[in-house]
Amino acid sequence: MARRESRLKKIREAKEALEAEAKQKAEEQKAEAEAKIAARQEKEKQTGQKSRGRAPQVPNPEQTKPESSSQRNFTDPESRIMPDGAHKGSFVQAYNAQAAVDSTAQIIVAAEITQQTNDKQQLVPMLQQVIDNVNGKPQVASADTGYWSAANVTEESLQGIDLYVATDRQQHGESKDVSVDGLPEGSSVLQQMRDKLKTEGGKAVYRMRKQIVEPVFGYIKEGRGFRRFSFRGLGNVRSEWRLICATHNLLKLFRSGWKIQPLST
Repeated sequence: MARRESRLKKIREAKEALEAEAKQKAEEQKAEAEAKIAARQEKEKQTGQKSRGRAPQVPNPEQTKPESSSQRNFTDPESRIMPDGAHKGSFVQAYNAQAAVDSTAQIIVAAEITQQTNDKQQLVPMLQQVIDNVNGKPQVASADTGYWSAANVTEESLQGIDLYVATDRQQHGESKDVSVDGLPEGSSVLQQMRDKLKTEGGKAVYRMRKQIVEPVFGYIKEGRGFRRFSFRGLGNVRSEWRLICATHNLLKLFRSGWKIQPLST
């Protein structure tokens, strides 16, 4: 009986958690839809013409319910089902590990763990963490298409940072003229970023991204063999990831020949 009651309690807690997740997701979708509607309205105001296509639907978070296929992991309830980057079409129970890396020595200057399955909401908080950690704004920052949104690149707190964020997947330095993230073609923010990435300077900056951050993740996974977390729970996993990133930085310093300078009195 005790085991049965314990199991029922876990099921109730899982149901409540799924409902909370569905509400949070609906709130994020609502914010995105409202941003897209604002972009459409901006275009209509600039061109004097009504935008094609249906306006995005704004969900009501209060009326949102979990999908019938929603799942909850009892081993680590705070983890989430996410696409497996190493195996296309596959999924894993995981966390989303974030890192910002400097372009000079591949030192990790910001690290975070999130439960979101994509990176769209992470650009602003990651750059804000960089600002806090180094006590100043970076001059230039680049990010792949997963971080793109008009709201991200126009965020007031990031003013003064020269941003290069891919608006769509690019191959061999080429960009495609297609609508991205529901923003209408010709939208000022979207088009400005596309034009910026097509310049020689923009191509050069974005090309460097693959030489800055991707080798760091590759070395952590392959060189150090870190491919899965040992702890459970968002807080514990965040601490483990930051420890991994800190030791990465220490190894960089050690291999560069850097030594602590003794204090003199």
